[in-house]
Amino acid sequence: MTDPEKNRPAPSAVMTIAGSDCSAGAGLQADLKTFQHFGLHGLTAVTCIVSETANIVRRVDAVDPAMVEDQIRLMLGAFPLTVVKTGMLGSAEHVRRVAAVFREHPHIALVVDPVMIASTGASLLEPDAIGIYHNELLPLATVITPNLPEAETLLGAKIPDAAAMERAARKLSAEYGCAVLLKGGHLGGAECTDLLFDGETLHRYSSPRLNVAASHGTGCTLAAAVAAGLALGKPLPEAVRIAKAYLDETLATSYSYQSPDGEALHALNQGTRLPHF
Repeated sequence: MTDPEKNRPAPSAVMTIAGSDCSAGAGLQADLKTFQHFGLHGLTAVTCIVSETANIVRRVDAVDPAMVEDQIRLMLGAFPLTVVKTGMLGSAEHVRRVAAVFREHPHIALVVDPVMIASTGASLLEPDAIGIYHNELLPLATVITPNLPEAETLLGAKIPDAAAMERAARKLSAEYGCAVLLKGGHLGGAECTDLLFDGETLHRYSSPRLNVAASHGTGCTLAAAVAAGLALGKPLPEAVRIAKAYLDETLATSYSYQSPDGEALHALNQGTRLPHF
């Protein structure tokens, strides 16, 4: 008998460079669950180990930057990668080393989620790392995926409304020479609108705001889903559309746990079986 499994092609590989979230709602765990949903083989380079839940960041231990670089170089040399996503990098040295690697691999589409602040309000990036992002990593990106507070940090200016959001997307794209997916959830209102400016065309993606408590890991999940779409060969606007639909479903089907002391912990459903294309 023939084994049909032997003739099955391997799934495309995609890598995340991110921190480890022990509650598995954000970070590389969220990225891996997202990649798995889209039928991809997920790889990781671990930048830090975070002791956290959706409600609190209690401790962050950085992985030695040389070790982070070695993980990345090993995966690039071992797998046929075309798309890589970055998440929490943490320090200036981590950002600098990641940028140094990808300057050597300009053919790889780089999805940069400039993780700076956790949903709990905890800082996830050393202040001196912002300049390295500006000068070294963001100019290498295919697309960056900041939320409004992150975009305000990068621009040094407030983004109070939809008109300012459009100007910010265009300015970030011009400054870094890449596409910008600017997430508008922090503006409030009945609709959540994200903007993708690819250097020529402005795309709007709107969906009704869902009245759910889960928000931990939404940024990681969306950026990972965009990376997944690109790894599947989708054009960027289509990859974003697919990613938005997936994120909406993870929110709509989110769930909660109750800790022994009665605290509620809300979680996205990244294992949803939503058809993705």
